[in-house]
Amino acid sequence: METRIGAISIIVEEADSVEALNAVLHEYASCILGRMGIPYREKGISIICLAFDAPTDAINAMTGKIGRLPGVSAKAVYSRGAAAAT
Repeated sequence: METRIGAISIIVEEADSVEALNAVLHEYASCILGRMGIPYREKGISIICLAFDAPTDAINAMTGKIGRLPGVSAKAVYSRGAAAAT
């Protein structure tokens, strides 16, 4: 199955959605290469960046689930290189 390498940027503005966000991330843990989180306490938000290597359908599903959480937005970007075979 072909996979894509890329990143998802997530902005969390609603702290009540963090538990649900973590559940989604756990569901897709096998696709996530790394995670960096930055709490911006002065603004009351968190910024999360995920690096991934996964099938396009899985990334689209994960990004969609994250984006439907209240007060959470997500955007995926992919490498320009060819998809990798796994």
